[in-house]
Amino acid sequence: MLNFAMASFVSTWIWNERFWFPENVTWADLEHPAPGVDYPQAGHLVCALPLAVAVFILRLLFERLVAKPCANILHIQTGVRRQVQPNALLEKAYHSKASPDHRHLEQLSKQLDWDLRRVQRWFRVRRDQDRPTTETKFCESMWRFTFYSGIFIYAIYYMWDSPWIWNTRHCWNNYPFQPMIQSQYIHYVAEFAFYWSLMFSQFIDIKRKDFLIMFIHHLATILLITFSYANNMLRAGALVMCVHDASDIFLEAAKLANYAKYQRLCDALFVLFTLVFFITRLVIFPFWIIRSVLFESWEILGPYQAWWLLNSLLLVLQVLHIFWFYLIIRIAVKSIFEGKVSKDNRSDVESSSEEEINSNCSKKSI
Repeated sequence: MLNFAMASFVSTWIWNERFWFPENVTWADLEHPAPGVDYPQAGHLVCALPLAVAVFILRLLFERLVAKPCANILHIQTGVRRQVQPNALLEKAYHSKASPDHRHLEQLSKQLDWDLRRVQRWFRVRRDQDRPTTETKFCESMWRFTFYSGIFIYAIYYMWDSPWIWNTRHCWNNYPFQPMIQSQYIHYVAEFAFYWSLMFSQFIDIKRKDFLIMFIHHLATILLITFSYANNMLRAGALVMCVHDASDIFLEAAKLANYAKYQRLCDALFVLFTLVFFITRLVIFPFWIIRSVLFESWEILGPYQAWWLLNSLLLVLQVLHIFWFYLIIRIAVKSIFEGKVSKDNRSDVESSSEEEINSNCSKKSI
C-alpha cells in the first residue's frame, strides 16, 4: 500500500501540469486538439525505445553489408595482432587493471620469476589485442557519418520554409498550441532512437577514454529530446539537434579519411570540422538558440518549472562544447608547432579514442 502511494505521488509529481507548462495550460488542452491538428503526447516517444533496438540492428547490418565492403575497396585491413603467451595470473591481473602501476608489475614479476620488462611487454601486447582494428573503427564512423548526414539533410529540407528557422521568436508565438507536423515527429523519433541506441551500444563499442563524459552527453541529449517533445518545444528542439548534427558530419568524415590514409583530405576535413564546430556550437548554439530559449521565451511566455530544467540542460551541453573545443584546439596547436600529434586527447569531440584523428591525420600543419 505504501509503495502504491509512493508511486502515485511520484507519478503526480512528474506529470504535474505546473511543472510542464505555463500558467493556465493543462494536459487536457493538448490531448484534445481541433480536427486535423496534432500535438505531441509524451507517450508517443515510447515507440522509440523498441525502435532504438531496430536502429542498433540496422547499424550491425549496415556495417556488415555496406561499410565492410567499402573498407575492402579502400584496402583497409583488419590487421593481424600479436598474441600474448597464455598466463592465468597475468590475465586475472589484466582484467583487474589493464595498466597496472610499477609496484604491481614488480610484484607480478617476482611471483612469476619473470624479468620486469617481460611483464611490461606482456601487458602492452595484451592491451594491443583488445584495441579495435582500423576496419572496426572505419565501420563505426561510416555508420555515424551516414546517420548524421541523412538526418541533417532531412531536417534542413523540412525546416527550410518554416518561419521559425529564420526568426526564433516564432518558436514561442502561440506556445504551446503549435501543431506538430509529421516531419517534426519523424525527426524527433529518429534522433531519440539513435541516441538511445548510442546509450546502450556505448558499453560494447570502441572503449573510450571519455566514457563518463559521453554518457552524460547522451543522457542530457535524451532528456532534452524527451522534455522538449513532451511540452511541445519541437521548434527549438529541432534547431538544437540540427546544430549538433552539422559538425558531427565533418568529424566522422575526417575519421574515415584518416582510416583510409588520405592524409590531405583528412587534414582538410579536420579544418572544416573545427570551423563548423566553432560556428555551430560556440556561436549559433549559445547566441542564437540558447538566447532565444532564455530571453525570447521569457519575454513571450515567462518562466515556469520545466523551462528552468530545459535551460539547465542546454547550459550543460554548452559547457561540454567549450571543453571539447579546448581539446580540438590542443590538437591543432600540436599539429602546427610540433608537426605531429602523438595521441588524440579530444573526447572524440563526441567520441574519442586514443587515435581517432591521430598523427596520420595531422602530421602537416593545419
